[in-house]
Amino acid sequence: MGKKQTASKLFLITNCIVFCLMINASAQEKVKASNASLPEVPILGSQLRTIESVNTDRTYDIYIRRPSNYQSDKKHTYPVLYLLDGQWDFKLLDSIIGGLYYDKFVPDIIVVGITYSGDNPDYEALRAMDYTQVSVRSISGSGDAAKFLSFLKEELFPFMEANYRTDTSRRMLMGSSFGGLFTLYAMLTEPDLFSGYVAASPAVSYANGAMFDQEAEYAKQHQELPVKLYLLVGELEGLNKPVKKFMEVLKEHDYKGLEMKTQIVQGEGHASNKPEGYNRGLRFILQK
Repeated sequence: MGKKQTASKLFLITNCIVFCLMINASAQEKVKASNASLPEVPILGSQLRTIESVNTDRTYDIYIRRPSNYQSDKKHTYPVLYLLDGQWDFKLLDSIIGGLYYDKFVPDIIVVGITYSGDNPDYEALRAMDYTQVSVRSISGSGDAAKFLSFLKEELFPFMEANYRTDTSRRMLMGSSFGGLFTLYAMLTEPDLFSGYVAASPAVSYANGAMFDQEAEYAKQHQELPVKLYLLVGELEGLNKPVKKFMEVLKEHDYKGLEMKTQIVQGEGHASNKPEGYNRGLRFILQK
């Protein structure tokens, strides 16, 4: 083959490569532009509301999941699950409830996921303030559980009951870790605020076991605890031993009216126990 023919072929191949690269770059730019304009996928039937609390001086985003027939059935009222750490667990609960309702294990319910407003809220710091009952030096602002409970009782409940068809006799509270700690705190502070409680991996060792002290004080003054409680912890997490100890304390006090079920979620840790634990917990507190 002559030098001219070889150069001509190389020229054609080079041009072809350049052309293909230009087409690919153009296609990538179009994809980027298209992605930039795509809408986000919402959770169907859910709404976002915002409340500025006078009790805590914090602003909360409230994620509200409405039952599938909420719009078509204007007379029906629904049990309400108040879910702590909505920023993490609201999506999970939407899926769990959908499956349980489909299989007719539970009625359809309203879920109220509670989280914090703002462009970049520090969830860990804020929840450590709201969900803890005593202050410790290592956590700035901790110990605001009483204020947060007042927010629920005096602000969030009235808001939900004024704007949504809620069954006020069937309020439930669910939380994990610090959220589980607050769940137990609420149960032992004003048990009748909720009919059912699901506490996953509650941080009962917080503040040198302040939750054990609260429970002991409650036991001195009460023989009854007329609620449903589902208390769980992962088999493989650090809270396993203190939570199991708290389970035993509750069993020993044998409160009248307390319907309690406990679970050690086998093979799971602190966060991974929630899908199974929340599923079982909801079934327990919702079934009559």
